[in-house]
Amino acid sequence: MFQFDTLSVIFVALILLGTIPNLFYSYGYLPDIERKIHYQLHYFAFILSMLGVVVSANALVFLLFWELMSLTSWQLILTEAKEKKTIEAAKFYFIMTHFGFVFLLLFFLIVTDGDLEIGFAAMHGIASAFAYPTLLFFFLILGFLSKAGAVPLHVWLPYAHPEAPSPVSALMSGVMLKVAIYGMFRFLFDVLYPWPLEWGIVILVIGALSSLVGVLYALSEHDIKALLANHSIENIGIILMGFGMGMIFDSMHLKVLSSFAFIAALFHTFNHMSFKSLLFMGAGSVLHQTHTKNIEKYGGLIKSMPITALTFLLASISISALPPTNGFLSEWMIFQSMLGSSHLGNMSLKLAIPFAIFALAMTGGLAIACFVKAYGITFLGLHRSTNAKHAHEVNFLMRSGLILMALVVISLMLFTPFYIAWFDKGLVALGHLSVYDKIFPEGVLHMHSVSMHGGVVSPLILLAALIGVTALLMFAYKTLKVKERVHHTWGCGYRTSAKTQYTATGFAGPIRRFFNWLYKPEEHFCKETLAGHESKFSSSHYEVHVKPLFETSLYNSVSKVANAISYWVYRLSHFEQTRYAAMIFNLMLIVLFSYRIFAHTFSWATFVLEGIVMIISIKVLIIGDKK
Repeated sequence: MFQFDTLSVIFVALILLGTIPNLFYSYGYLPDIERKIHYQLHYFAFILSMLGVVVSANALVFLLFWELMSLTSWQLILTEAKEKKTIEAAKFYFIMTHFGFVFLLLFFLIVTDGDLEIGFAAMHGIASAFAYPTLLFFFLILGFLSKAGAVPLHVWLPYAHPEAPSPVSALMSGVMLKVAIYGMFRFLFDVLYPWPLEWGIVILVIGALSSLVGVLYALSEHDIKALLANHSIENIGIILMGFGMGMIFDSMHLKVLSSFAFIAALFHTFNHMSFKSLLFMGAGSVLHQTHTKNIEKYGGLIKSMPITALTFLLASISISALPPTNGFLSEWMIFQSMLGSSHLGNMSLKLAIPFAIFALAMTGGLAIACFVKAYGITFLGLHRSTNAKHAHEVNFLMRSGLILMALVVISLMLFTPFYIAWFDKGLVALGHLSVYDKIFPEGVLHMHSVSMHGGVVSPLILLAALIGVTALLMFAYKTLKVKERVHHTWGCGYRTSAKTQYTATGFAGPIRRFFNWLYKPEEHFCKETLAGHESKFSSSHYEVHVKPLFETSLYNSVSKVANAISYWVYRLSHFEQTRYAAMIFNLMLIVLFSYRIFAHTFSWATFVLEGIVMIISIKVLIIGDKK
């Protein structure tokens, strides 16, 4: 029923590292939650369900805890369901998570041959004998990537995460998404191994697209929690890029490079858990004090909320992959794994890998810009609203949660060799080669790439150098007694105020205009005139609203088609019962014919015969004679 192998223990540790600081933060946040019993019941059930998923030993237990994880997180989103958009977000999340569950159920029904109590190892033989392994692969990734939030199954994240209580947002984004990554590791290794090259390319391209789409939409967001939710899409994409490179190298029998890429993916999984949990907790603290998620209403909070500001800064630097943070190290490893593929001659790889390198490089640059905006507009400058002006630091328990999670981020940076050694053991247990000695051949001070012409980075030396230079400058500043002169900010002759500061909208303006074809923004500008003179105005207001491309082009279209089909079926069932019964009969024929194709050897002759039978049946029983 349960198993505790190395992979399970790694993800149990990830869940605990993300949960323990969150417990402190959650209890500090609890007084502001009205439905306390509802919240606590589902909160602890949610944590237990995630632990249950990663230690499950058969399909039945796995699916039980997976569904419990989905239902409890859905109820947690509804904890503070005072507004219609919260209910709509929860409904959207419920639909998307069960969309993925259907594909997981189909996957398990096939690979278990109907016996859901068999172990994962026993599924491998059944899956190997199945005639369409690529179908199993797509069932698997549709099931797990809908939960992980990869493109194009990502659309629920910017809705669900902002509406959930802040401790829940931190758990969902920091921890729950990684449980889906665990599922991919578990079943691609235990059930579907070995893989063809094309599977790895699919994962790599999905990862590259997810990283770009996530960071581009994060830049356009003014809701701080929606901004962070879009960055979850971005970082899931980065994890998938490392995962895809591992699959590609393994399919080409480059075992050392494969292990290196998989370790990079696992390392970034832990890193994203740490800094994204900390960011959501920091955003929750700001929301707790200002009662708004709109970044434009913040400003100057570094003075009144110093601990929140400092921890948010640490997480911002890490998610921006600036050296020598843990975020930089894992992204450096993923870069090195892709750059180590230069000798591969496959044409598909010559297209996919350069695109992934471009996506990762562009994602890194845009992420820095996004968090300069998020941190600068939120914590620096003048107060932009009365609520921001009167904000103060959060209570002791919430501060404790922030500090504990900051220590997790720092530990991943300072003890990188320990974590990599642990991930290396996990991959050895899955049948891969150990590469720890190749990554640290000269000790823990120097971190090497395992590719032929790979690079070297020294994070601890770099960190020590940064601390030393900073300390030297501070010493010189104190010793030389540098005089300070305070001057008013020059604003081109105008009086400086909160209204003359850069806004989040203005900061993202150049990038938004460059990607206008993607954003398709709706701009709203209004001004209050003086005595009817349009050339003079006392105040003005400018807003930009961006509609997600996938939502407008894909999901809305699918929704319209589904509504049209459902209306057609409704009319048949109520007004044309004979044709409705005939349609049910033909659907049963399709299911039976499909089962024969999937369960037995494919035959073109039988397929054509059955197709003719279906066409005749549909023509005679459903369409009928035209009058």
